[in-house]
Amino acid sequence: MLTYLQAIVIGLLQGVTELFPVSSLGHSVLLPALIGGDWQHLVTESASSTSQTSPYLAFIVALHVATAVALLIFFRADWARIIRGFLRTLRPSFSARRIVTNDADERLAWLLIIATIPVGLTGVLFEHTFRALFAKPVAAAIFLMINGLILLAGERLRRTAPSDENRTTASPTSAAPAGAGTPVALRTRSLATLHYREAGVIGFFQTFALLAGISRSGIAMVGGLARGLSHRDAARFSFLLATPVILAAGLLKLPSLAGSAGAHIHGQVLVGALVAGIAAYLSVRYLTRYFETRTLTPFAVYSLVVGGICLIRFA
Repeated sequence: MLTYLQAIVIGLLQGVTELFPVSSLGHSVLLPALIGGDWQHLVTESASSTSQTSPYLAFIVALHVATAVALLIFFRADWARIIRGFLRTLRPSFSARRIVTNDADERLAWLLIIATIPVGLTGVLFEHTFRALFAKPVAAAIFLMINGLILLAGERLRRTAPSDENRTTASPTSAAPAGAGTPVALRTRSLATLHYREAGVIGFFQTFALLAGISRSGIAMVGGLARGLSHRDAARFSFLLATPVILAAGLLKLPSLAGSAGAHIHGQVLVGALVAGIAAYLSVRYLTRYFETRTLTPFAVYSLVVGGICLIRFA
C-alpha cells in the first residue's frame, strides 16, 4: 500500500527532477531502491504490471499530469499565443509561406507538433520494454551517468553550433578568461529560425528519455544547444515540448486510477499530485532564470557522481 509519506516524497521528487535535467524516472527508481523495503517493492512490482493494475504506475501517471498542469500554468501566455497561431494555420485562406516568413507563434506551434511525434510514437510502441528497464536500479544508475556525459557533450557542441549572422550573446559556456575575465561572445540562433527537420531531431532525442536515467528536459536542451540555440531558448523549447508529451501520456492512462490500481490510494494520489504540481511550478520558475546566465555543467557533474555512487551500491 502506498503511504502518505511515500506519496509526498515521490511527488516532490517527480516535481523537481522532471524539469531539472537529472531524470525523474531515474530518481523514481534509485531513491526507493536506496531506501529499500516497501519503497523498493513499489518499483519492482511495477515492472511486471501495467498502469491498469499497478498502484505505483497509476500514481506516477497522476504525478506526470500534475507536472504538465504546472507547466501549462507557468507558460499559459505562451500557450495562448501558440494555440491561436496554430488555429490560424487551419484557415482555408492560410498561406504556407507565412509560417516560414511572418508569424513566430504559428511557426513555433508546428515546430512543437513535429518534435512531439517521435517520442509519442516510440512511447506507444516500446512501452513494455522501457517499463522493464524502469525497475532496475543498476540500469538506471548507468543511464544517469550517460545522462551526465550527454549534458557535457551538449556544452561542447554548443561552441561549434550554427548561428544567425547578426546575433551574438555572452555565452556562459565560454567563461574562460580572455584578458579581464569577461565571457566570450558566441553567436546564437533565435528559436524562430529553427528548421522543421531540426525540431524533429530534437524530438527524436527525447525518445531516449523513456529510459530511466536519461533526462527529458536535459536531452531536449542538448538538442537545442547543438543546433545553436542559447541556453535560455533551448530550455524554453524543452519545457514547452515536454508539456504536451507529459500531458498526453498522463491523460491517456489516468482512467486507470478509477480501476483496481487506484483503489484505496485516492487520497495519496491527490496529496502527491499537489506536491508534484507545486514543486514543478517552482522548479520551472527557477530554471527559466537560471539558464539565462548558466549552463548544464553542474547537472552533468551531479548525474555522473550520483550515478556512479548508485552503480557501486547496486552492482
